[in-house]
Amino acid sequence: MALELATQDGRDVASRNGAGDQVEHMFTPAVDIFEKDDMTVILADMPGVAPGDIDVTLERQVLTLTGHIKPHAPEGYRRLSSEYREGGYSRVFTLSDAVDQNKIKASVKNGVLRLELPRAAEAKPKKIAVKAV
Repeated sequence: MALELATQDGRDVASRNGAGDQVEHMFTPAVDIFEKDDMTVILADMPGVAPGDIDVTLERQVLTLTGHIKPHAPEGYRRLSSEYREGGYSRVFTLSDAVDQNKIKASVKNGVLRLELPRAAEAKPKKIAVKAV
């Protein structure tokens, strides 16, 4: 099951919004991938992203994780300095047929997105009986 996922290259990039006047920073979230029994788990770090601002989409065999950080500033204050970069996160994985795409689960806690990818029944190892002839 460890070879079911293939990450597509991603780096921090800056892109212009539709109006062409703002730059949005896109970050590649760091991920950890674990395997246990018939399940692969992906943990993706997306600090600062609210649960409602995370999208997980699956089209064909491409799993896309995106999240956007909403600009934050205390009401009534003027920003003098900013070291925290606002923007979004994006990461793409290509799944193999060994993942049961209808049973993928996603949850988020403390800025960490957790995806559970169960192994498809037809991909599980099968024991073949040997008969004497």
